[in-house]
Amino acid sequence: MTPAQFLARVKRNELPPVCLFLGQEGYNRKRCRAAVAAASAVEMEQFDASETPLAAIIDDARAMSLFASERLMFITNAEAAMPRAGRTAASASDDDDEEGGGVPAAGTGDAAILEAYVKSPTPGITMIIEATRWDMDGEDKAKVDRVRKFYGAVGEVVEFRRFSPDEARRELDGIARAAGVVLAPAAAEALVEALAADVGRIAVEIEKLSLYGKPITAEDLPLLVPDARQSTIFALVNALGRKDRSRSLEALDSLVREGEYLPLALTFLAGQFRMALVAKEANLRGASQVQGHFQRTGIPIWGSKAEQIMITATRFTREQLERGLKLIFEADRDLRSARPDDRTVV
Repeated sequence: MTPAQFLARVKRNELPPVCLFLGQEGYNRKRCRAAVAAASAVEMEQFDASETPLAAIIDDARAMSLFASERLMFITNAEAAMPRAGRTAASASDDDDEEGGGVPAAGTGDAAILEAYVKSPTPGITMIIEATRWDMDGEDKAKVDRVRKFYGAVGEVVEFRRFSPDEARRELDGIARAAGVVLAPAAAEALVEALAADVGRIAVEIEKLSLYGKPITAEDLPLLVPDARQSTIFALVNALGRKDRSRSLEALDSLVREGEYLPLALTFLAGQFRMALVAKEANLRGASQVQGHFQRTGIPIWGSKAEQIMITATRFTREQLERGLKLIFEADRDLRSARPDDRTVV
């Protein structure tokens, strides 16, 4: 189930006796943890599967307390309970590095003990098993599938997947509204991109920005959010796309003072010029056509980004865009060779 579905069940007081939290994404997991703790009128008990065998934890859950009829148990590092038998020496060594090393290998009997408990859980006990070491997708998917198989007896699984940029942008809007923070659309999009759509980090930065006390523009962002220096790169790209020479030089000076990696700025600039050239060759009219055209080719872009591409395509001729791309290539090449000054090259 999704985190939203789990939160709805908690709100209806329909907590499952045993639940598996699966995936690395931390923002929604923190929300779900807090919701469970708030819905339970008992103190949360924490167990670490890398320190205590799963069988011992389940024995603890089976023991009826003389003082409390209800208990809330969180089991962290659930991957440590998985058996390591039947692997090659190399793969076992890799897993030892990933799983902390030195932890006694668990047997497959733990899975059977867990299955028996799930079939007949102790009344009044809520057990949350957290397997959060690996990401749901990408290179970690096979490892997550092994975790899912080991804990297959647990029928209630909450999947914590990373936010897409669009999802992170929508979540940012809600967090900002709740905090009373006003961000310009370009600033919001730059923040999402600079923080790699990590909503947990975004929430922390929004909390800090709430102290600023006035609307925040894309130009304000690098001064207020250290990790958002890339927004200065976007400012440079946008200024060049508008043929704003003065603002372009100001942004370049800022990047040089901050010690930014200038080939990265050229990469973004080349991308904007290429898209503007495509928009001009396709005879696109307006930001909505630009956005729809690139989305049909599998390249999702923000609405404000589509507007920037349209402005660049309007203000430069096809010949100027092609010459610009050639100059960007030459500047990138010169930055990677011996040169007197990066700013002069760019």
